[in-house]
Amino acid sequence: MSNPDSFIEEVTEEVRRDKLFALFRKYGWIPVLLILGVVGASAWSEWQKAQSRAAAEAFGDGLLAALDAETPEARRAALADVSSNDGQRAIQLLLEASDPGQDRAATLAALDTLIADATAPQAYRDLAVLRRVVILGAELTPDARRAALEPVAIPGRAFRPLAVEQLAYLALETGDRAAALTGLRSLVQDQEAPPGLRRRASQMLTALGEPVEDAAPQPTAGGDVGQD
Repeated sequence: MSNPDSFIEEVTEEVRRDKLFALFRKYGWIPVLLILGVVGASAWSEWQKAQSRAAAEAFGDGLLAALDAETPEARRAALADVSSNDGQRAIQLLLEASDPGQDRAATLAALDTLIADATAPQAYRDLAVLRRVVILGAELTPDARRAALEPVAIPGRAFRPLAVEQLAYLALETGDRAAALTGLRSLVQDQEAPPGLRRRASQMLTALGEPVEDAAPQPTAGGDVGQD
């Protein structure tokens, strides 16, 4: 390479470096800002997680301390004083409603509060409905109990089998034997129902003098046995 060519190449490279340095001086703050943003967002996320953990631990410790109170009155007062957020409030109310024998009015008030809270998880609200129906029993008319239980018995709801069982007992109470038998038989065959509940339904059918069909077996991972 001749000296003129080498000189031109060096000048060109110097111009490129100058342009790159000028661009960096003009726009170099952008990547720095992006890096700071990523680091800041990560730190904020970790701080939020730490705050959530601390709040959950404080809530759990408060519940345990309240449940250790010596008398039911002291226990209810301590539970009511535990600080909770929207997601934790449902658990707190269910615990406040856990002793209907000692304070029935307070139990029902806690359940009514939870049932009316549209922000509470649906499963907790359904459980509150079931407990309220069981506690009040015959104090509610059959129509009122049915109206409360039927939405909980919709497929996909967490406590559907328990609601179906209560509806079957209600049908027996009102003389609708056919509806009661249908509900009980569905529970015997319901693989989503707990074993204890299926056993109760089977025993009730036997007590009513009805034949009991075995629950349908769950399919195995390997397919049907005995097929080629």
